[in-house]
Amino acid sequence: MNEQTKKRHSIILRDISLPYKAPMQEALDQAMGKLKKAGVRGENLYIFRRSVDARKKEDIRFLYSVCAQVDRLPSEGTLKRLGGALRASAEQIPACGRRVLFGRAVVVGFGPCGMFAALALARAGYHPLVLERGSCVAKRKEKVDFFKKTGFLDTETNIQFGAGGAGTFSDGKLVTRVNDPLGGVVFDTLVEFGAPESIKLLAKPHVGTDKLLGVVENADREIRALGGEILYDTKLLDIKRGADGRVCSLLTSKGEIECGVLILAVGHSARDTYEMLMSRDLLLEAKDFSVGARVEHLQEDIDYALYGDADISILGHGEYTLSHREGSRGVYSFCMCPGGEVVCASSEEGGLVVNGMSNFARDGRNANAAIAVSVLKEDYGATPQKAIAYQRALEKRAFEAAGGGYKAPVQTMGDFLGETKGTAPSRITPTFRDGAHYELCDLSAVLPPHVFEMMKRGFPVFEKKIKGYACADAVLTGVETRTSAPVRIPRTETLTAVGCTNLYPAGEGAGYAGGITSAAIDGLKVAYRVISEYSPNK
Repeated sequence: MNEQTKKRHSIILRDISLPYKAPMQEALDQAMGKLKKAGVRGENLYIFRRSVDARKKEDIRFLYSVCAQVDRLPSEGTLKRLGGALRASAEQIPACGRRVLFGRAVVVGFGPCGMFAALALARAGYHPLVLERGSCVAKRKEKVDFFKKTGFLDTETNIQFGAGGAGTFSDGKLVTRVNDPLGGVVFDTLVEFGAPESIKLLAKPHVGTDKLLGVVENADREIRALGGEILYDTKLLDIKRGADGRVCSLLTSKGEIECGVLILAVGHSARDTYEMLMSRDLLLEAKDFSVGARVEHLQEDIDYALYGDADISILGHGEYTLSHREGSRGVYSFCMCPGGEVVCASSEEGGLVVNGMSNFARDGRNANAAIAVSVLKEDYGATPQKAIAYQRALEKRAFEAAGGGYKAPVQTMGDFLGETKGTAPSRITPTFRDGAHYELCDLSAVLPPHVFEMMKRGFPVFEKKIKGYACADAVLTGVETRTSAPVRIPRTETLTAVGCTNLYPAGEGAGYAGGITSAAIDGLKVAYRVISEYSPNK
C-alpha cells in the first residue's frame, strides 16, 4: 500500500489553552508538538473549535480543539495522554432503497428540520414537495415588520410560522447538546448557503437573524434547482389514510395532494396540527416543558461582569448559561441573545408570547435571555390536550394583563423580587416592539405560582455567578411559553409514527430536537431513512 492509499484517521486534540490575544497559529503548533512527542505523525491540522475560558478575569484564555489527520490510530493510552479523541466521520447518504414510492415524498414544514430533510431528498433525486403554512422569506419579513409596528397579527405568517421556521427570527444559535457527526454536515451546508465561516470554529456558534434570511432563501433555490417544489402559504388541514393505515393523500388549503411518504416537521407551535393528528387517531404523548419570562440587562454590564476590562472586539460579546435545581424542578437561562431584542412571538389571536432575537453583529444595547422553569406533566394533567391548554391559558393571561393589542407585561427586577414597588424601567429599557408597547404589571399575577417562586429563588443564585445579574433595574418581560413542544409523537425503530408506516414525525415539533442544529440533524436522519427504504419516482 503506497503513501497515497493509506487509510487516514482524524483525531481531535482538546483543551489547548492560550491567552486570548495569542495568535491562533500557536494552537496548531502546540498540537503538532504534542503529536510529535507521542510519536504520531499528523497532517492537515486545523482549528476545530474555540471557546472562552474566563474563570480568571486577569487571565482570560481561549481553549482550542485541533483536528489532525494521522496515518495510524494512536493507542487508547496515547490518545488519552494527548487529551484527544477519535473524530467520527459524518454518516454518508445511504443507497436508495428498492421499495416503490407510490406518490410524492412530501415534507410539511420548512423550518430547519424540514429544510434539511427536503435538501437531502432533493440531492438524492426524490424531487420532494414541501408544504409551508407561512410565507416565503421576503413576504414573511414584511409581515413580521408590519406586525411589530402595528400589532396586526397574521396567524399563518409570523415569528413562529414561515420560511426558516421559528429559529429564523431568534439568534440563529447553533449550540446543541447532541453530539452527532451529522452536525458537521449541517454546519457545512449552512456555510455553503451563506452563513459565516465562524460557525465552524466557535464553541457557541450563531448565524444571526439578518444572515439566516439569506441562508433560507439559498436553500429554497437549491431544492427547486434539483427538481423539488415548495408551496408557501399552504396549510396542512387533514390527512387521509388507507385501510392499511398509511397516509395516501393530504388535504391542504390549496387542495388535495397525493402522498407516498410524509415527513412531518411542523415545529413546536402547530397546535392545530397536533389536534388534527389526534382526531385521526395518531398517538401523541404529553411531555415536560418550561415556561418563564425574558430578562434584559445592558450588554456592557454583562460583558464587564464576565470579562472585566478585556478586549470585547477579540472575545465577542459576553454570553452565559445559568441553572439552578431544587428537587425535580429547575430554573435556567435559555436562548441567551447578546446585543439583541425581545420580540413578540405570538401565533394565535389573544395570546402574548415573547422570544429573543439578535442579528449577527449582536450590537444592540441590551442582552436578553429566557429564564424558564420546569413544567412537569403532573402540573397540567399529563395529556396533550391539557399541555396545549396550559400554554394557551398562560399566553391569554399575559395578553390581558398588558391590556391587549400585543403589548407585553413588564416588571423591573426590584419589583419582581419584592425589594421595590411600582418602579418603571429607567437605565435599562425594554426592547419589546421597539420599547413602545408594554405595560407595567405584577408578573406574580401572570406566571403560575411555582414558576414565579422558582424564578425568585433562582435570581439570587445567578447573582452569585454573575455580579449585577439581579440588579434592581433589570427588566423582565412575559411570557415565554414556547421553549419546546409540549407533546411528543412517538416513533418506531424505523422512525415512523406508531401505526402509520409512511408518516415520519421529525424535529422539534415531534419532540425529537431542541434548537436549529438538532432539528436539522433529525431532518437528515429521517430523510436518510426514507432514502434507504424507497426508490425515487422516475
